[in-house]
Amino acid sequence: MALQGAFIEHEQMLASLGADCFEVRQLADWQQLKDGLILPGGESTVQTRLLAELGLLGPVRQAIIDGLPVFGTCAGLILLAKQEGGQPRGGLCTMDIDVCRNAYGRQLGSFNATGEVKGVGSDFPLTFIRAPYVNKVLSADVEVIAETGGHIVGVRQGKQLATAFHPEVTADVRLHSYFLSMCEGK
Repeated sequence: MALQGAFIEHEQMLASLGADCFEVRQLADWQQLKDGLILPGGESTVQTRLLAELGLLGPVRQAIIDGLPVFGTCAGLILLAKQEGGQPRGGLCTMDIDVCRNAYGRQLGSFNATGEVKGVGSDFPLTFIRAPYVNKVLSADVEVIAETGGHIVGVRQGKQLATAFHPEVTADVRLHSYFLSMCEGK
């Protein structure tokens, strides 16, 4: 999804793994054949508004419900969440999670850490930029795949993968490779 945010970094990461990708900027782009979707970090409110204005919100939501693999980072995690602070939220609302937006504060609250990401490995670089975290999972279908500082920062539910951190701004390709394996049905 190339409406706003850090989509170029994801494209570069996918290209380094030999994957073809294209940018979705309008409904006509969405009609192309695809094996998966990445929802980049950026401004979740702006992205939600643009998805709605461009007529993409409904089709994208339905594709995810129908099983299209999706990977949301930071704002993408927020777009996928069904709740924010215990309240229903707008957006795609396909993951059974409750999020806390800008949980680590403003830009100055951004930080780097390392941690384990289940299914990917240990010593994974975790880059947080005005990041959210997951307050709680809302169903047993959601698997927590990463935590830091006592907070949930990575989840998977079926073919949906979401992180509060930005793997696309590191040199570590493991999480994108993991997502590509999800797109291949593994």
